[in-house]
Parts: sequence; C-alpha cells; structure tokens
Amino acid sequence: MQNDKIVVGLDIGTTKVCALVGRKNEFGKLEILGMGQAPSEGVVRGIVSNIDKTVDAVKKAIRQAEEQSGINIGVVNVGIAGQHIKSLQHNGSITRQVSDNEITVDDVNRLTNDMYRLVTPPGSEIIHVMPQEYKVDYEEGIVDPVGMSGVRLEGNFHIITAQSNAINNINKCMTRAGLEIDHLILEPLASCMSVLSDEEKEAGVALVDIGGGTTDLAIFKDNIIRHTAVLPFGGSIITSDIKQGCMVMQNQAEQLKVKFGKAIAGEASENEIVSIPGLRDRTPKEISLKNLAYIIEARMEEIIELVYAEIMRSGYANSLAAGIVITGGGAQLQNLVQLVEYITGMDTRIGYPNEHLGKSRIDAVKSPMYATSVGLVLAGYQPIDQRSGNYAQVEEKEEYQNKPVQKSTANNTNSSSSNNTSSGSGSSGGGLFQKLKGFLTDDIDKQSY
Repeated sequence: MQNDKIVVGLDIGTTKVCALVGRKNEFGKLEILGMGQAPSEGVVRGIVSNIDKTVDAVKKAIRQAEEQSGINIGVVNVGIAGQHIKSLQHNGSITRQVSDNEITVDDVNRLTNDMYRLVTPPGSEIIHVMPQEYKVDYEEGIVDPVGMSGVRLEGNFHIITAQSNAINNINKCMTRAGLEIDHLILEPLASCMSVLSDEEKEAGVALVDIGGGTTDLAIFKDNIIRHTAVLPFGGSIITSDIKQGCMVMQNQAEQLKVKFGKAIAGEASENEIVSIPGLRDRTPKEISLKNLAYIIEARMEEIIELVYAEIMRSGYANSLAAGIVITGGGAQLQNLVQLVEYITGMDTRIGYPNEHLGKSRIDAVKSPMYATSVGLVLAGYQPIDQRSGNYAQVEEKEEYQNKPVQKSTANNTNSSSSNNTSSGSGSSGGGLFQKLKGFLTDDIDKQSY
C-alpha cells in the first residue's frame, strides 16, 4: 500500500544537510512526519570534500528526523549535484526477431539497458537514462512504443553522468552513517518533482534551483526532460562577496543577505543603514543597504546570465511557453523575479513545494529551500518519467523489494513497517533507477571502509 510506505529524502547540500520523513495520506498528498537538518561543513559546491564532517552532519540530521517522526531510518533517497554532472543526447536501436508480435516492455528495457553500456569518459558513470522519443520502423515521434508492431525499435535518450569518485564518497558517507541508499537522484530532477506542474512541463519550462554551492538547471518540453546542467555558483558566493565588500564576518554577511538583501539595487533606499556589532571592543560597523544591493545585484546578474546562456545552448529558449521557475534557498532573495525577467525576457515565478504537500505540523518545508528535499521524498512514490514505472520488470522489482535494511527497527512498531516499505520504494521508481541501484551495490561491496 502506498499510504503505508514511509520514504526518507536526504539532501546533502553545500550549506545544510536536510532529512525529511514523508508518507502519503489518504488523499494522495505528502505528509511530512519529521525533519532534521545540520550545517554542512564537508561539502563544497555540491561535492563531498570531507567524509568525517559530512557523516557527522548526516547523523545529526537523521537523528533529529527520527526523534521528530518516531521512525528509525535505515533507507534514504539521496540527491547528487556538482559541476562534475554532465549530460548528453544519444540514439540507440535494436532489431527484433518477429515483426508480427507486439513491442513489449522487455524490448524497451533492453534498449534502455544498452544505454548504460555506453563508453563514458574515464572516472565517470551513468546515473540516469531518460527516454525522449522512440521510432518504430523509422516512424518518428512515438512517446510509448509498447503494443506497436515493428522490427526496428529506436530511441533518443538524455543521459546524465557523474564522477565515480563523487558517487563513491556519497556511498562511504551513507555506509558510515549506517544508512542504505535507495535511489541516488540528480538534485534538479528531484526539485522538478516538487515544484513543477504537468501543464508547465508540457508547455515547456526551465527550472532554476539556486542552492548554496551550485545553481541547477532542468528544462522540460512536452512533459519530457530535455536538458540538465549544474553551474558551480550559488548563494554562498554572494555571501562571500558581501563578506569581502562590506568587511564583515561570514555569519554576518549571511544574515545581511537573508534579512536585507535585494537583487535590484534600484529598489534599495539610499538612506537605510544597518549597524553591525564590532569585533572585540571595536565600534559598530555601519552598512549601507544600497551598497549591499549593488554587491548582490552584480553577482546575481552573473549567475542569471550563465543560466540564460545554458538555456540558449540547449536549443529550447524559444520553446519555453511556461518560462522560468526559480526555487532553492537563493529564490528567497527580494526582487529576484524582476531581475530574471529583465535579463532573460521570460515569464518567471518562484517555485514552492506546496502542490504535493498535505497538512503538516512542519510548515517550514513549504519554503523553496526545501524543494529538493521534498522532491527526494516524492521520488519514492513516483518515477521522474512516468513511462519508466510502466517499463519496470516484475522480476527485478520483486528482488528489490525483498532487499533488507541495515538498521534495526525494534521497539517501534510503526518504524518496522515503514522501513520495510521504504526499502521497496524503488518499485514505483521503475526501470529508470534499477541499473543505478546495481552500480551502487557493486561499489559498496567492492570497497572496505
């Protein structure tokens, strides 16, 4: 039962590690049972750079989520990001033996599995294979070929790769924290699940997730993922600019950005001044909000221009009827929507992860900064591409469901059933993640920690 299954999403970000425990209610909406977060000191621009610090932050976030939800957590959906993420388009084909028989799910899975055998640059692995359109006997524009008759089956695929070392480091962190990875998901894809509507993805939309260390981009058209990219700039670089430009401490710069920052300097008052406590018997420092806005605007313009250049490079700039949706912690900056619309000329809105959320005692998750975390939980209930759920092979799914969790759930009757069901959340994820699961298991088995 979907309503009995409890899924945990773990967002290992540059500024924070966030764990969310969720369950679908009787209305099909996501109910957040618990949340835990901790400062992230071992991650730089989306990449784990210090195993011990990251493990400590993960343990702290998981412990808080367990205490709040009453669930012993053993299996998690983990997000991955970083500049090492690359994407490419590839075409594959298979020739079937009999033309009279219908194309089956096995045929589609065989074609998809062939994509995982592509030769990638040394040190990289394929983490997602996203189907675009199919061809049957050179007939183009077929979204779902199952049930059709034909000899030659072709498919265009959007393939996403990541550095093997980045994946292995995440594996190490999860193993040392006593956790098992259910799905490893590209973070912008997780954010899409929580903030984009089906209508937007059908019309054409670009999701821009401005995180602490990276800015993630995902472009949808005709309800199919068309382009992904990760840019190595985020909110933390704006904080660093404020720190240097205003000569203040890092935490003071972050507070200035969050409380008083504006993305358009023209919207800031000339006469507003903020007083910052001085260091050790020194006089307080006065900061002009106008100057603060100039610093923020300069860096935000650079980030948005990089995003816009990536959208132009994708070839879909003129096909995005739904414009741009901004989410992530950086989306909370005042006047950001106006700045994005001015630079790109596209309609823009802020993406809140509210559409799929039901009533919850934790209102903080409705903020754009938790869009990725909510999406990682949703990934336990539905695949990123709805077709992949239909293409899941029954044999693989049953074996996957019976995979045991690592953490004991004794002394908690609710958590016992939740972990069993959470470990089976891959059944709804379908064939999209089946191959990746095998890679992750092999990596863990071959290494000693």
